[in-house]
Amino acid sequence: MEFIDLKTQYDSIHEDITHQINKVLSHGQYIMGPEIGELESELSRFINSTHCITNSSGTDALLLALMAIGIRPGDEVITTPFTFFATGEMISLLGAKIVLVDIDNETYNLDARLLESAITSKTKAIMPVSLYGLCADFDPINEIANKYKIPVIEDAAQSFGASYKNKKSCGLSTIGCTSFFPSKPLGGYGDGGACFTNDPALALKMRELRIHGQESRYNHTSIGINGRLDTLQAGILLAKFKIFPKEIELRKKIGARYTQLLDGRLKTQKIPSEQTCVYAQYTIEVENRSDVQEKLKNVGVPTSVHYPIPLHLQPVFKGIGYNQGDFPNAENASKRVMSLPMHPYLDEVTQDKIVSELLKVL
Repeated sequence: MEFIDLKTQYDSIHEDITHQINKVLSHGQYIMGPEIGELESELSRFINSTHCITNSSGTDALLLALMAIGIRPGDEVITTPFTFFATGEMISLLGAKIVLVDIDNETYNLDARLLESAITSKTKAIMPVSLYGLCADFDPINEIANKYKIPVIEDAAQSFGASYKNKKSCGLSTIGCTSFFPSKPLGGYGDGGACFTNDPALALKMRELRIHGQESRYNHTSIGINGRLDTLQAGILLAKFKIFPKEIELRKKIGARYTQLLDGRLKTQKIPSEQTCVYAQYTIEVENRSDVQEKLKNVGVPTSVHYPIPLHLQPVFKGIGYNQGDFPNAENASKRVMSLPMHPYLDEVTQDKIVSELLKVL
């Protein structure tokens, strides 16, 4: 049993994948080839965003967004403690201070009710994470951000394809950032990412920053990074994007079926009625997680944990001013969450086995 089955997906589109790869090999423009612009146009239309800036990874997408809005040493950026390390890493890399706000206990996303009290005169950005494929609660977040004139960056590495009140993830804030890591809802065959914005000045800045701060050839007006998406990856993503709308519906169906099969016997992520989730992971809470994982492994059911250590308890962040107990919801979730196999091609027989074995173990 695969935790994420990429092979079945490939088998269904291998001719398209091969065609796209051969096109790139034929024209030989491996860096910033025509597929880059084609992919950016397709993704912009999908999100209903004016600008899409593809780049080298979801991590670099966050970095480019933070750089574009001018985050500097001494600035403060608010985010959640319950996320992958890269969220806090990019803030810290720029010398800014990580300011954390605990999560909502039901959605696992940043609790907007706690946001305003974390804002200071040094707050220069708010970076909510849309975890497990579910968007954060952006209406109150944006309302507070607008009140203080603070830009909002959505870390949508796991939620590309999800929606919030009929708007797509990545089109909900100042800048939306996503990842095309292979296991993501829309994944390539290597690293990749994208930033989305309706602000032309920010879009131009991010385009320059991803090619070493280059305004025109060999004319560098700022310090940037080598943050380009490979043309080969753009071609692969174009092939995979054709089936992406269908895969979103499959993910929603499989996620809903998990919830139905579990029938309230375990705590799962709450999906608000005005939102859709793309289930980058299907996550439950269990007691004695390591024992449960080991027993499931013994009967052929793989599991994973996203994420076992909150940001403020990571060894490298010992000095940022937080202690154990400061974010009880994030800390509790980190000890209890466990993700089940989840992908668009998970058949009902396999899903039934997963749930049956899980309930036996419990």
